[in-house]
Amino acid sequence: MSYKYLFNPIKIRGLELKNRIVFPAMGTKMATEDKFVTKQLIDYQAERVKGGCGLNFTEVCSVYSKAAPKKFLAISEDKYIPGLKELTDAIHENGGKAGVQLWLGGLAVGSDQTQMIIIPSPMPVPGTEYTLPEASLDTIKEAVEAFGEAARRAVEAGFDVIEFHAGHNYTPHSFLSPYFNRRTDEYGGELKNRARFLIECIEAIRKNIPEDMPLFMRIDAHDDYLEGGLTIEEIIEFCKMAGMAGVDVLDVSRGNFSSAAIKYEVPPIDLPRGFNVENAARIRRETGMLTIAVGRINDPHQAEDILTEEKADMVVIGRAQLADPEFCNKAMAGKEYSIVRCIGCNQGCYDGFVSTEMPFITCLRNPALGREEEYRVVMTATPKKVLVAGGGVAGLEAAMQLKKRGHVPVLCEASSSLGGQFALAGEAPRKAEMKEAALAMGAQAVREGIDIRLNTLVTPELIGEIKPDEVIIAIGSMPIKLQISGANLPHVTNSHDVLAGKQKISGKAVVIGGGLVGLEVAEYIHKNTDNVTIVEMLDKLAKDLGDLRSICVMESLYAAGVKTITNAKCIEIKENAVVVDRMGNIEEIPCDYVVSAVGAKSRGFADIREYCSKEGIPVHIIGDALRARRALNAVAEANEVIRRIS
Repeated sequence: MSYKYLFNPIKIRGLELKNRIVFPAMGTKMATEDKFVTKQLIDYQAERVKGGCGLNFTEVCSVYSKAAPKKFLAISEDKYIPGLKELTDAIHENGGKAGVQLWLGGLAVGSDQTQMIIIPSPMPVPGTEYTLPEASLDTIKEAVEAFGEAARRAVEAGFDVIEFHAGHNYTPHSFLSPYFNRRTDEYGGELKNRARFLIECIEAIRKNIPEDMPLFMRIDAHDDYLEGGLTIEEIIEFCKMAGMAGVDVLDVSRGNFSSAAIKYEVPPIDLPRGFNVENAARIRRETGMLTIAVGRINDPHQAEDILTEEKADMVVIGRAQLADPEFCNKAMAGKEYSIVRCIGCNQGCYDGFVSTEMPFITCLRNPALGREEEYRVVMTATPKKVLVAGGGVAGLEAAMQLKKRGHVPVLCEASSSLGGQFALAGEAPRKAEMKEAALAMGAQAVREGIDIRLNTLVTPELIGEIKPDEVIIAIGSMPIKLQISGANLPHVTNSHDVLAGKQKISGKAVVIGGGLVGLEVAEYIHKNTDNVTIVEMLDKLAKDLGDLRSICVMESLYAAGVKTITNAKCIEIKENAVVVDRMGNIEEIPCDYVVSAVGAKSRGFADIREYCSKEGIPVHIIGDALRARRALNAVAEANEVIRRIS
């Protein structure tokens, strides 16, 4: 496909960008504890610049020393300028343009209890007797000055663009929104007063930067899940004020972290691609300002259509460039088929960011994220034949990385298709992109000329025929069988068979297991059933599901009328009912079908391991074959193993 707009330059004041693609501010946890730039962060940004991106923004960068949480970048003091200059230099040296997102975090600063939380109105802290105070007039004045000083530092650090963050529940957005702002002074009340703090910040920024330097502003299209919050009409009116004050470009986002609307900030696969584009289009149309569309834009054709239809002037392509830093170059070269697609799983980018166990973000599709130098492909000097058992995502990733390094992989898959359980998971509601990604991964492996043998079970005899130097076992897992009376009755099946279309469900159904798979299979079958009940022995559903996907899945289950029972252990299955022990009370749930979704266990491969041990063939076990977990782990392990095969 030829691109008429996406890869055309755009000029904003004195700045010309080589294309219309923006890499947005996204939290990474790659800054130091004391808020400085790291080489890791520079490598991460530089990789996306090398990949062809037109404009790269830092993650949120604190402007005010009293409200600058640790592990986030800061530009609140002059001491941060040299490190930020190293970042902009790296971006410029690789042919890109650098933007800094100026940030005052409000409630988000609560992640560091040593810092000040600046909010417009008092707010009780749930579960305590403490109330967060409203910002004083002196604090407001200091914060405005801090934005201006941060802008000065940004110029000294060599940034080409500044973005003022006025969305996502942070301090500026909180002042603008009537849901949060209940002040009665000149900073509260009607829209003009609620906008006062933001306009003062914009004017302070504009005064401290050159006339020809563009000023972007990130905004929410409207308030979601906040009763009496901002409407899109108010946002449009405010944007006109901001334009008069010196803002050049509107970066139209959506979401807040005070409600379920946080799902719009890092939208999972459950939300439609481009779900926020029409909001950007309306704001562009009614303000007449340059506008950026944001929200699950992960395909170059989709991005081109947005620009062609004049719904925006630029597009944010964020997580898609986490998944594949070469996204832009591949699209420009007409190699869209080779793009490693973001699927909105959120496992590495969002779940990894909020996790205390992960030191920095990662990506299911790209384990090299945050390890760009460490994971640089190094060709082997001693090519080896490596037998890969299993054609799921772990096996495919292993085979393709082996090929890149100059080894000779032979991939054997017992079934008639590639993709494994990743493709099967794509049968669940709203997860078609997951199946597409699994199938595309298989197609890419074929294009790369990997020796792929379908309908081929790996046995000791096959290993003897192929004579590999090493073996990778990636044969996945299988459903755990229920170990209770009635588990073998004919109306009892498992989630894998249901999602694969091997077992049709009708009438009344009970799903045993309230983890991710149980919830998705319940939603999958509900249209063909009279009612569905999920039984979970723990006190909460979806404990193995990330926060944002959990919000979407639970909302969908509620809308579908699926019943849920927690703290209930299934103790027997009868011909027409499931018997549960619910905190000491024995109950029967009538049903026509029972679907087991109590987890998975590794498939057996003792014969393979024994043969390889006897023959002195090194064996590596990855993914669910090692232990049933998330796809994120499987792909990461594949890469770790490949790096160890010399």
